[in-house]
Amino acid sequence: MEQINWRRRMCAVLALCTAMAVVLPAQTFATLHTFDGTDGAGPFAGLVQATTGYLYGTTSSGGANGYGTVFEITPNGSLTTLYSFCAQGGCPDGYEPLAGLVQATNGDFYGTTYSGGANSSGTVFKIAPTGKLTTLYSFCHQDGDICTDGERPESGLVQAANGDLYGTTAYGGANKNAACAFLTLTGCGTIFRITASGTLTTLYSFCSLSECTDGEGPVGGLVQATNGDFYGTTLEGGNSGLGTVFKITASGTLTTLYSFCSQAGCTDGQRPLGALVQDTTNGDFYGTTQFGGNSSGYGTVFKITLSGALTTLYRFCAQSGCTDGTGPGSGLVPASNGDLYGATAGGGAYGGGTVFSITPSGTLTTLYNFCSQSGCADGEDPSAAVVQATNGDFYGTTSRGGADGYGTVFSLSLHLGQFVELQPTSGKVGTPVKILGNNLSGATSVTFNGCPAPIEVSSKTVITTAVPTCATTGPVQVVTPHGTLTSNVPFRVLP
Repeated sequence: MEQINWRRRMCAVLALCTAMAVVLPAQTFATLHTFDGTDGAGPFAGLVQATTGYLYGTTSSGGANGYGTVFEITPNGSLTTLYSFCAQGGCPDGYEPLAGLVQATNGDFYGTTYSGGANSSGTVFKIAPTGKLTTLYSFCHQDGDICTDGERPESGLVQAANGDLYGTTAYGGANKNAACAFLTLTGCGTIFRITASGTLTTLYSFCSLSECTDGEGPVGGLVQATNGDFYGTTLEGGNSGLGTVFKITASGTLTTLYSFCSQAGCTDGQRPLGALVQDTTNGDFYGTTQFGGNSSGYGTVFKITLSGALTTLYRFCAQSGCTDGTGPGSGLVPASNGDLYGATAGGGAYGGGTVFSITPSGTLTTLYNFCSQSGCADGEDPSAAVVQATNGDFYGTTSRGGADGYGTVFSLSLHLGQFVELQPTSGKVGTPVKILGNNLSGATSVTFNGCPAPIEVSSKTVITTAVPTCATTGPVQVVTPHGTLTSNVPFRVLP
């Protein structure tokens, strides 16, 4: 099986060192599931909580056919394999899903595979919660010897306010360039839009500028900001060739906001691998770089404004033996307490990686050190960001370790309070909204920034409502018999 991806191309560099971290004792940690190969192996991607209250994810290999899976897991660790890739001869359904899933407003999940499909260059797929998979698009509809539509999607998708899905491919595109050709792959990557039914439009092909100053290799995925534009990162390219942060409009106009390694010694970091997250209060974005930062070159956490002003908040391996972790390439997740949470693939007290929290001002706390159990039974190499579920706990995956060495699913409780999650997080008056949470049965009221909304459907894990005419941008609150729950992000009312 051909397996080529950007993680295997990365290399560390030297830089200067400055940072400070706080290390706390391990919190309430549980290994929920250990993969044994037959049910999947190597979960590189994170998890998503769905309207069922369960968590869903992918493994890059293993399963019935050895080429990866889609799985469902309950918060207490009961795992069900929903689909095993390469179920058909020649793998037209794709294989090696390196990215996670997104649940669209229609209730189905959407994702990508790095390999396979009709042209052996990856796919976009839809999968129902019951496990029925539909291949929506196969990449590399070639124009001569160039895959102008892109090839090898390594990131997941994001559903925009208009209902379409947006994503990136690590290779391919209209610009054939030796700088980003790798073996049989050509092109420096693309940004695309795809409808829920599978109509794909290529919005941008990287390396459109001389020396690829616009970036190459967008492997981190996209985020739609409150201004309606999309923001993301490239692993390579830019002024120094070591990655960029960019903005792209829905119509495909790209602006490079920042080129990494702009500082002597790459103290600002290099090679951003994960997606960005936005602070909806001030509009700033937060992200991570896999390398650069200090003299050890083991990565950073950064903040960047909408205009492109970057601040390095933390440089990893600031402690002796890198006990604060190395390689935070998976990105961050904002939590209900206002802090950001992430994982490092290596380092920590036992060398197996860490889970950490960091304040918006840059104070880092190591929460858990992997490989603390004999034989790394608790897992090692958490390559994806953690997710906070509506019960307040964090859930994630490790790509290796566990009892059989094929990776794990874990939970980490910091005793944070419950909240509700919105799907979608923005819309016009009248837009249907699903509110995800726990113990929602018997909810008596829903308000959008204080404005009452109807409760159309209520169950234990989801409420269906609609944006009321008096709604303004702000938090959504749900009153239940067990107390009042507030949304983890404000709902943005569109004009």
